[in-house]
Amino acid sequence: MDETLDTLGRTIAAALPNAVTGYAVSFRELTVAANAADIVAVMRFLRDDPRCQFWSFIDVTAIDWPSRERRFDVVYQLLSPKHNVRVRVKAETDETTPLPSIIEVYPGADWFEREVFDLYGIVFTGHPDMRRILTDYGFEGHPLRKDFPLTGFVEVRYDDELKRVVYEPVRLTQEFRNFDFLSPWEGTDYVLPGDEKATKPGGGQGT
Repeated sequence: MDETLDTLGRTIAAALPNAVTGYAVSFRELTVAANAADIVAVMRFLRDDPRCQFWSFIDVTAIDWPSRERRFDVVYQLLSPKHNVRVRVKAETDETTPLPSIIEVYPGADWFEREVFDLYGIVFTGHPDMRRILTDYGFEGHPLRKDFPLTGFVEVRYDDELKRVVYEPVRLTQEFRNFDFLSPWEGTDYVLPGDEKATKPGGGQGT
C-alpha cells in the first residue's frame, strides 16, 4: 500500500509542479501539500485525472497553529472509489488571506466551507453563501481557534419574564482555580491538609 501511495504522490507532484509543494506517506495515508491559491486546480486534477479519480468529496476542516505565521492548515479529504484509495490535501493560510472555494469542483463542499468559516474564520472566495452555519449570525469570534476563550464571550438563557432567549456577558459562578495536577500518591512539594496527622510521635505511622 505504501508503495502505491508513494507512486501516486509522485504522480500528483510531477503533474502539478507549481501547485503542489510536496507529499508524504505516513501510517498508510497520503498527504499532499498544495498552494492555497491553486487549490481549485489541484482538486480538479484529483477528480478528473484517470490516475486519480477522486470523485468522492469527504470533508474539509482546518487546524490552528497560532505560533506559525500562516497559522491555519485547511485540510481536504477525498476518496477514489475507482482505485480504493484516499488522499489528504493540506493548504496553508493566515487570518486575512482567503482561499478559493472548491464548490465548482465538489458542490458537496458547500456547508463544510461554511463550517470552517464559522469555527476558524477562514473565508472562501467564490462561495455563494458565506454565512455562519453552527453559531448565531451575530456570534463574536471563532470557537475552534486556539486563542478563543474557553468560556466564550456571551451566555444564552431563556428569560421567563421577557418570554424569549437573551444574550448576556459571561458571568462565572466562581473564579478560575489553579491546579498543580501532582498526584498525591507520588508525593507533592507541600503538606496536604490532614497529612500532619499521618505520623505518630516517635516515627510510627497512624492507622
